[in-house]
Amino acid sequence: MKTVILAGGFGTRLAEETSRLPKPMVEIGGKPLLWHIMKIYASHGFREFLVACGYKGDYIKEYFHDFAIRSNDYFVDLRSGSFEIVNRNAEDWRVGMIDTGLNTMTGGRVLRLRDWLKNSAFMLTYGDGLGNVDVNALLEFHKSRGKLVTVTAVHPPARFGALEIEGELVREFTEKSQALEGWINGGFFVCEPGVLDYISDDRTVFEREPLENLAADGQLAAYRHEGFWQPMDTLREKQLLEALWEKGDAPWATWLGQSGTASTA
Repeated sequence: MKTVILAGGFGTRLAEETSRLPKPMVEIGGKPLLWHIMKIYASHGFREFLVACGYKGDYIKEYFHDFAIRSNDYFVDLRSGSFEIVNRNAEDWRVGMIDTGLNTMTGGRVLRLRDWLKNSAFMLTYGDGLGNVDVNALLEFHKSRGKLVTVTAVHPPARFGALEIEGELVREFTEKSQALEGWINGGFFVCEPGVLDYISDDRTVFEREPLENLAADGQLAAYRHEGFWQPMDTLREKQLLEALWEKGDAPWATWLGQSGTASTA
């Protein structure tokens, strides 16, 4: 099963980084965010990817073109120009990087991948969010519900402290629990090929008509993820993810045995 990663947006809320790079190529712990997302899927056995490129997509293409050189030791014969890779440790992934247009909306990007999806079910996620989602459990949940699309529902990260006020005094101050924030779309979709019939053209925003109509038709299931989930929309969120990685407490990095909370359906 292929995993589609939407990686073509402008990332305007992270302009400090995205003025020079596409957001999925902003680094956490010396590796692009895109690599972290792919590691999540690969750690569950999903190693075929379609990256929907757009804004500054050439950076993504160059990164994977040179991936073997970046990731392995090698000898080069300066006379012939040939090189031999040694101490091979590159990922065993197959990655397609497809230009889906500079201004194409999220739904349109998925539609442009139709020929590569070959009328098969596929995973779909955004190129700017991390979570310790059990992708295999998500897939089993999807199969058991028999719907066209399953979305992973997550609690939004808590942003503000909660105050209990009596008169003019704060009687209690607590960090607001993420679990109290309700449910939102966290990406990590599983889609049947029929979802493409809900997408009209390049202007279609996946989160608008397609998901709204799927919900109205009773074809959108929700997999509740109670564990870690964090988008990277701002510099503050980038710094948060970087700090977690540096402390060895990155819940999404399950391939390293780092900490995190299990998912539930």
